[in-house]
Amino acid sequence: MLFTSDSLRGRGLEAGTGVDRRRGRGGGDQDRIDALGRLLTRILRHMASELKLDMRNDGYVRVRDLLQLNLTTYAKLPLRSHTIDDIKEAVRRDNKQRFSVFEENGELLIRANQGHTITTISSESLLKPIISADEVPVCVHGTYKRNLESILQSGLKRMTRVHVHFSSGLPTDGEVISGMRRDVNTLIFLDVKKALQEGMKLYISDNKVILTEGFDGVVPAKFFEKIETWPGREPIPFRCL
Repeated sequence: MLFTSDSLRGRGLEAGTGVDRRRGRGGGDQDRIDALGRLLTRILRHMASELKLDMRNDGYVRVRDLLQLNLTTYAKLPLRSHTIDDIKEAVRRDNKQRFSVFEENGELLIRANQGHTITTISSESLLKPIISADEVPVCVHGTYKRNLESILQSGLKRMTRVHVHFSSGLPTDGEVISGMRRDVNTLIFLDVKKALQEGMKLYISDNKVILTEGFDGVVPAKFFEKIETWPGREPIPFRCL
């Protein structure tokens, strides 16, 4: 049954110990579970290969393998001190639904729904393909005005991630929980119909983030339908540079 919710130093972890030096928020059990969830996100999106975890091409790993890792969360608790129930609770509490878990042959498996930099992940195995523009009435990328000139010139790039990320709604939409930062001030809307017609592969994750590898890791500006300020929703005239 499937359940959905939403160098080491360079990832905020102290080399050798896995301690995250950033302060946690809250306290007690909430802080402990929050710290666990943040470490799980980092491992499942970015660190599985270097930690030699057996990750399937759909992103799933065995929870029991995770719980054997010699890492410490920034709540300063060994990962090995956590339980399977703690993992389930971290998934349940994650308000961006970053994880999916399911049981197979008595084993609990977990994956990050999106945001991977691990290149062994198969988009077709991890995500649901989008066949028609009717499936995603809104497909929008949130960014910042300071980046716009570069984006218009070079397109949206996936950078170190496997995919370029789009949201299926606006930051204030109640159902939209992931895929865009809350402090963005510029919205770029993708012409989904045109992108599909010209062969761009689009996918949607379990937590409703729209993802694409674009063409060679880039979504060219010719596929932008419109650009607006946020939150004012004022049109920004543009042309592809």
